[in-house]
Formats: sequence, C-alpha cells, structure tokens
Amino acid sequence: MAAGLRAWCTCTICSRWAWARPVPRPEGHVNARARKVRMLLLDVDGVLTDGTIYLDNNGIEAKGFNIMDGLGLNLLRRAGIGIGIITGRHSAVVAHRARELGIGVVVQGCSDKLAAGRQIAEAHGLAMDELAFAGDDLIDLRLMGAVGLALSVANGAAEAKAAAHHVTRTPGGRGAVREICELILKAQGQWDKVLEPYR
Repeated sequence: MAAGLRAWCTCTICSRWAWARPVPRPEGHVNARARKVRMLLLDVDGVLTDGTIYLDNNGIEAKGFNIMDGLGLNLLRRAGIGIGIITGRHSAVVAHRARELGIGVVVQGCSDKLAAGRQIAEAHGLAMDELAFAGDDLIDLRLMGAVGLALSVANGAAEAKAAAHHVTRTPGGRGAVREICELILKAQGQWDKVLEPYR
C-alpha cells in the first residue's frame, strides 16, 4: 500500500462513504508534482499544530509546535523554496512562530484561502501549479483543489484526505510538516545538499 494511505473497511455500510476515502496516488505522480513546487503554503491548526488550542484564565492562547517541523522548514528555505502560512484564525502565537522561522508570508483570519493563495502566487510571480498547500479541514478544500501539490495530514478530515495528492503518515503537530519538507526536497534532488552542513 502506498505511503500515507490507510486500509479501509469494504463492508456494505462503510462502502457508502467511498467518496471520503483517500484516493491512491502513485508515488511517481506525487514526486512529479513535488518537483515543480517553488512555495509551500501551510495551514496552522491541525497541520503545524495538533489542532489543540490552550487558553488560560485570562484568555491568553498557547499552541504547541514541533521542533522537527521547524528544522524541515529551515531546510526548505535553504533550498530556495518559499514558505507561507494561511490560517482561518488570528493568533499572536502564530505571528511569533513565523518570525522565529523566518516566514514572511503570513495571512491570518482568512475565510477565503483560495483567494489568498492566488494573491500570494501573483505577488511572487508563481503559477498555481508551483504551489504546494497542506491543509486538514473543509476550509482548505478549495485551495487544495487549485494548487500543484495538495497535501493533507494523517489527522485531517476525510474530505481533505480525499482531495490530497499525498497524505502524510504522521499527524499535524507531530512531524507532518517535516515529512512534507523531506518529500519536496527529495523529489527535487536537494535532500543530500541541504544535509551537508550536518555531516
């Protein structure tokens, strides 16, 4: 079975939900799309995090980010691939984490991610098929359907998984973004190069 896919029940009841199953994509098909990627766009809640939002008694928000995801994004940037964030919520924590990672393209409070993705592509002189986007829920579907490489995380909604060209083995906030970064870098033949400083 291809990476990122799960075994699904084939009983009469479950077969009614066939539309929501991840569609098997040949590895070569995914790699061909990944080779074209010049910018990776990411949702935050459920992708860069596990989707949990922590609030203290004063309403101050906190999120947990995976350090391996951060290194993966740094490797991607080192290879000359742009990175952006498009999120439906607004959070000072996200802005702070983006600054830490050197991510200059951050769109928060976004209800139309497709429009935001198109604006980002135009601003950077990119075609939509040169964008990758990782999402996990219904608000992400329209942009996922428009980019060259659509990605969902293992904990994503069934509809997001079905729309994705690739579903990660790991869940959001637990290394899924690192997995995506490695996929793109390896498809573009840049993985060994970005590892050189660590050898």
